[in-house]
Amino acid sequence: MKTAKLINIKRLYSSEFWLLAIGAGLIAIHLTLAWKSKNSDLLGTSILFWSAVCFLVFEKHNNLNLESGILPSFLGLLLIGIALIKSASMTSFGGFLYVLPVIFALGLALIASGFKGLKQYGGELLALFFIALPKLLPTKLIDLTPFTAKVSAFMLWYTGFEVNRSGLNIYLPNGSVEVARGCSGIQLVAQMLGLALLFLLMFPQKRKQKIIVPIVAATLGFIVNAARVALMAFIVTKDDMNAFDYWHSGDGSLIFSTIAVLLFGLFCWFLIEQNEHKNKDSRSL
Repeated sequence: MKTAKLINIKRLYSSEFWLLAIGAGLIAIHLTLAWKSKNSDLLGTSILFWSAVCFLVFEKHNNLNLESGILPSFLGLLLIGIALIKSASMTSFGGFLYVLPVIFALGLALIASGFKGLKQYGGELLALFFIALPKLLPTKLIDLTPFTAKVSAFMLWYTGFEVNRSGLNIYLPNGSVEVARGCSGIQLVAQMLGLALLFLLMFPQKRKQKIIVPIVAATLGFIVNAARVALMAFIVTKDDMNAFDYWHSGDGSLIFSTIAVLLFGLFCWFLIEQNEHKNKDSRSL
């Protein structure tokens, strides 16, 4: 009994335990803030990405080098401290919530493994960075809005609607809609690219597939968002603003994100099955 108690005490005061406790606390803080912001899209994305990152770190925890120095530990604590102070003093929830995961993760990685050990978490940090990417990119650097307007108008035309497009404006017989930059799809595309990276980290692929997977993910994100814009343009013709708000900024936008993720999941499943069949065939030979 005494031996078991000593083991439990040692675990309680081990660095791994405290790192796990700090990490769990930081994740809980971010998810709580995302929930309070009433941003269902960010909350769903954050739960998905945090879960995948935790799984990846757990899978390799026995091989992690958990040695840090005074300077990287201080910088890590400083990063986390500043982020927590900023979080506590926020009067409105904005782009900072998108950047918070990578700040928390970077600070924790510095505390755990120092500067030299950061490369151990390179893929996970990069995946979390994709959550913040749309908020960090200059709007004029990558503007998908014109392409979104073109593809959405084409979808409406292909399904039998009388549609005209002028720049970012889509005109239907009973109404029109302007495609704003917020509806360009860059956020969903970035989310899908992050998911593609997580998939490649979990299931290593050959060089050709490493190129195909991100392309498929980004394409799915863009097309699904363009379909959402086309649906909103159709709703405008029905003069139903409640439905428009639902699909524009309500839970409807989360439904389309879920559709994109499910389609990408099916593609990944197909890719895994295909690789397994190839491996079986090669073994039989």
